[in-house]
Amino acid sequence: MNGDKSNARDSAPPVRDSGAVSWRVRGILLMLLVAVAATVWVTNRLLTDRFTQSTRNRAELRLALYSGNLLSELRRNAIVPQLLARDPTLIAALQSNDFSLSTQRLISFVEEIGAASLMLLDQDGRTVAATDRNRIGEQHRTTPNFIEAIRSNATIFNVIARESGGYSFSYSRKIESNGELLGVIVVEVDLQKFERAWAGISDAVLVTDSTGTIILSTEPRWRGLHEEEALQRQTPQGAIERAIRATAGWTALPADAYLKGEAVIRMENRIPFRGWQMTSFTTYASVRERVNGVLALEIMGFAILLALVFYALSRKTALRMALFQRESAELRALNSRLQREIAERERVQETLAVAEQTLEQSSKLAALGEMSAAVSHELNQPLAAMKTYLAGARLLLRRNRPEEALSSFGRIDDLIERMGAITRQLKSYARKGADAFSPVNMGDALAASLAMMEPQLRHRQVKITQILPDTPVLVMGDRMRIEQVMVNLLRNALDATKTVADPEVEIILAAGETATLNVRDNGDGIEDFDALFEPFYTTKRPGDGVGLGLAISSGIVNDHGGRLTARNGQHGGAVFEMRLPILEGGIEAAE
Repeated sequence: MNGDKSNARDSAPPVRDSGAVSWRVRGILLMLLVAVAATVWVTNRLLTDRFTQSTRNRAELRLALYSGNLLSELRRNAIVPQLLARDPTLIAALQSNDFSLSTQRLISFVEEIGAASLMLLDQDGRTVAATDRNRIGEQHRTTPNFIEAIRSNATIFNVIARESGGYSFSYSRKIESNGELLGVIVVEVDLQKFERAWAGISDAVLVTDSTGTIILSTEPRWRGLHEEEALQRQTPQGAIERAIRATAGWTALPADAYLKGEAVIRMENRIPFRGWQMTSFTTYASVRERVNGVLALEIMGFAILLALVFYALSRKTALRMALFQRESAELRALNSRLQREIAERERVQETLAVAEQTLEQSSKLAALGEMSAAVSHELNQPLAAMKTYLAGARLLLRRNRPEEALSSFGRIDDLIERMGAITRQLKSYARKGADAFSPVNMGDALAASLAMMEPQLRHRQVKITQILPDTPVLVMGDRMRIEQVMVNLLRNALDATKTVADPEVEIILAAGETATLNVRDNGDGIEDFDALFEPFYTTKRPGDGVGLGLAISSGIVNDHGGRLTARNGQHGGAVFEMRLPILEGGIEAAE
């Protein structure tokens, strides 16, 4: 017993010493952590101040460089209109109206000058020569760069908003000879190249005019706005915005502005040109990267020191190993699940490929069915007319009237030719080739269509009223396809008047800005406008039609650049209106 007590007394002091050592180690670790935190905080503060100022200086230098480049480009192009306005070749071209070599001369100038484009306008504001040949013939009589140029004796600079977005910048100056106005030379300045150059930098840059409107920017959505509106458009709201803005507290200097909720350095520089001003927004990202690089080294050093301390004091290596083994087992199980998922995805992809092939085959069958229905519909009318003419020819031969029978055979021959043209046209749908358009007299096409519908009109005894202009109405198109549309509209009008006691069809052909053909009937009108031009939609009884006439007609009119519409008349019935671009100047102009 005494020996046991002695052993207990001997073992007690080491336990107390171990506890004291433990508290001592904890105190040292706590002091080390405090020192680490203080060192990191002081380092972050000092380096942030230094790198923020350095970033601001570089941003200011970049802004001055961008402003100088922009001003240099504007001044370099400002002298070009004055020089070109004195060019004897351009003056001679305007006096003689011979511009065959003017475009090539402007192209040679633009390669040396570096401008975006050059345009030569005559005294009426029409483009007679341009480096972009697609712009020859454009009218600029009402544009500011033409009006202001002819009113002034100096070079005029204009900023014009484009319909597609953004702005165009141009210098213009009138060209005179002996006090007589000959035209205007327009030099477009390519300032968008600066936007393309700025797109590769991390700063946000914008240029505003004297009214504060943004005309150049690295953000296309900012153009046309004021700076406050642009920044508000890019600023997120809610908790995310507050969290991002909280990072501004890491910097020693207050934020100049917020872009997308992030604190940025705002720099501005006035451009000595028409009150323009350039503004840039630089984020603190580069500051944080450089500061974080130094802090990472400090933290890494302290982390290594702490790791050594913890490694020396660690008594749970076995537990960690068990934990690692368990995590390794979980990773292996996860890997197996991923492999199973990959195999399942591959099977799904194979099934999807089979389904796609099936769908493709179904689409082909549907296209074949639609084409067969279209052929049946388009050939039905000529076949019906041929049947009527054959019956008439047979009757005329029996009555010993061969001359009139030969006339019917001639019409049958025309219908056979028309059927061949329809089949060739339906084949061309699959090739999607360009149509060979030629001038078409709408009056002649209407007369041919009525001649084709003559048997149905004679059988039904429908009152046809035609209102035609005195002069020919010419359009550019495919006469066969235009007649096809007219025949479809006339046949629909006849079908719509089957239930009417006194059927009437009114045809009005007019010429204005467009060639307009109206076909009116006194039938029951239209009920469903939404599905009217859809394929296979019809209100006829089975066997009378497949519902492709209006769908094909609408496609033909669209191919000719026109529009086919329908409405109900004020006094009942339906009105179909076909509008096609009119051919100005007649056949001679078309040639």
